[in-house]
Amino acid sequence: MTGHSAIRHWYEIIAEMVMAEGVRDIFALLGDANMHMATHLASRGARLIHVRHEHCAAAAAMAYARKSGTVGVATVTCGPGLTQLMTALPAAVRAHIPLVILAGEAPLGSGWYNQGIEQAPFVTATGAAYHSLHHPDRFAIGIRDAFLQARSELRPVVVGIPFDLAESAANKDAALPPASAETIPVASPLPPDPAATGAARDMIVAADRIIIMAGLGAVAAGAGQACATLADRLDGLLATTLPARGLFHDHPFNLNVAGGFSSEIARECFAEADLVIAVGGSLARHNADNGKLWPSAKLLQIDIAPAMHVQGRRAADAALRADARLGVEALLDILDQRPATWRTDALATDIATRPFDSTAFTIDDGTLDPREVVAALETHLPAECQLVNSSGHCSCFFAHMPSRPHTHFLTIREFGAIGNGISFAMGVAAAHPQAPVVLFDGDGSLMMHVQELETIRRSGLRVIIFAINDGAYGSEIHKLRADGLPDAEAVFGRPDFAAIASGFGIAGHRLANLADLPALVDDVMASGGPAVIDVPVSDKVISPVIQRSHG
Repeated sequence: MTGHSAIRHWYEIIAEMVMAEGVRDIFALLGDANMHMATHLASRGARLIHVRHEHCAAAAAMAYARKSGTVGVATVTCGPGLTQLMTALPAAVRAHIPLVILAGEAPLGSGWYNQGIEQAPFVTATGAAYHSLHHPDRFAIGIRDAFLQARSELRPVVVGIPFDLAESAANKDAALPPASAETIPVASPLPPDPAATGAARDMIVAADRIIIMAGLGAVAAGAGQACATLADRLDGLLATTLPARGLFHDHPFNLNVAGGFSSEIARECFAEADLVIAVGGSLARHNADNGKLWPSAKLLQIDIAPAMHVQGRRAADAALRADARLGVEALLDILDQRPATWRTDALATDIATRPFDSTAFTIDDGTLDPREVVAALETHLPAECQLVNSSGHCSCFFAHMPSRPHTHFLTIREFGAIGNGISFAMGVAAAHPQAPVVLFDGDGSLMMHVQELETIRRSGLRVIIFAINDGAYGSEIHKLRADGLPDAEAVFGRPDFAAIASGFGIAGHRLANLADLPALVDDVMASGGPAVIDVPVSDKVISPVIQRSHG
């Protein structure tokens, strides 16, 4: 920076606009095209969490946005720095997560640059927005508009800035426009139409066994209590989509997750239902287990943007267009209390005590049953832990920790990609720096970005990783076996995660006996620092999802 102090540069204007947007945490990997801006952001008070792979910057920003309720921000350089984002961006698009990615572009003044590439087609192909800022006088407005679009459309926006323009001298009179928060109108909750509410009431009155199923829209609208009250009024049961898991964690008639991950008792109850009321959920295929979860039930959707057809299938029979909370409250105003016939003490006991999967497997090699690992962790992990569930075979098991509230749980699975868990955990840890963050991840997924253990240590992130280690890509070995094919091409042996963690300067442990778990949890929590626990699990235990699809 020598010789630059007397000159105001455009990258300083960009950084100042980012700070004016209220940004304080940024996930970064620096290169020629963003290093000056990033350095100035740090000098202005931003905390830069420097990751070791650009994908991890975007993925961590996704989890940060979900858990903080703000726009997630990352910065990468041009060319290969940007192309590394191509797995994270579609996941953020499909999960409706607002991100702003500050990306460099090749210098406009150069006839050739080895990292130059047409960046916009890569980004727009994912469903994200891309904006090139090629007029310095509009840099600040362009940054503001990127945040405005991300907040308004709930999707990622990538801003490309040629670094020769960013490093040029700025107009000394350049001023910042109002931040995006000042230009977004306050949206009043949408009340339901009385006629549509009456039609929904008639549909409910005609039904006998009703399940209220809430999604993230219900969470955002603060509709949890209204949904629980409606279920109480209708002698109904409760469930959530996977991302909203835990919204009804303390209700005795909560069936937990609705979808492919549903428990045995949940599947039995959904099979008996004749009406499902979906509140603030997207009705994705997985949520309905491809239409198999409620075979005899009609579905009434309450949502501000209801959709009868979703992902190539008819997902709803009727809709009530309304804010999730106001829609449910309007129904409460016109529905009478029903006597308890479906709800019984026996059903409540069954929900509370039955294992989510009772399939018997023979384990004779000294490894652990992942279902027993989940039950032990449910009992022994402190209540203040923020839980992060990754993707892959083991993720089904770790969706079943029913005592944990939604505020302490995160999963983002809309693109079906493994390898995101460690990044998501970093994002949650940055958003909740005082809470221990516990990640459950498979060995194959964790190895994809294991280098971020160094980021966790260097950045002082309180992340505790349980590496669910079956020595293979779990989904693939079980599917190959079910198809009668050898599994050797999906088996890689069990990495020694305790030794790997130690190599990165992080405490590493191996959990070979569940009796050792309480003391291990106590030690790890008392240490206050990051840790990796290698959990060798049996490759004979098949998740219920694969049991049903390949049984």
